[in-house]
Amino acid sequence: MARNFNEVLNIVIRDAGAEGAVLVSPDGLAIASVLPANVDEDRVAAMGAAILSLGERVATELEKGELEQLYVKGTKGYMIFTGIKDMAVLGVLAPADAKLGLLLMEIKRAAKQIEELLG
Repeated sequence: MARNFNEVLNIVIRDAGAEGAVLVSPDGLAIASVLPANVDEDRVAAMGAAILSLGERVATELEKGELEQLYVKGTKGYMIFTGIKDMAVLGVLAPADAKLGLLLMEIKRAAKQIEELLG
């Protein structure tokens, strides 16, 4: 099954011009990843689960409904975390010049495919 996840991640990277992607369990363990060599999979996985958990708490406390995505924007690019029900977190790294509309569309498509794979 990990091979299917990696295929989905590779398609997101290719079609959206992303730099990498990771699929994380709710407890912060990497399920699958396609990341640049200088990026630590375990650290990204732990950070992704932690930030999504915090984001969910913020959305609940401020009565903003169910959290869909979190964006982290730095001077050199983006990291977008998307919850896939209560089953996983999809994190995508993108450069600063990424076409966000295309990126968000590809993330949505990938999240749906991953949800189907997870059952």
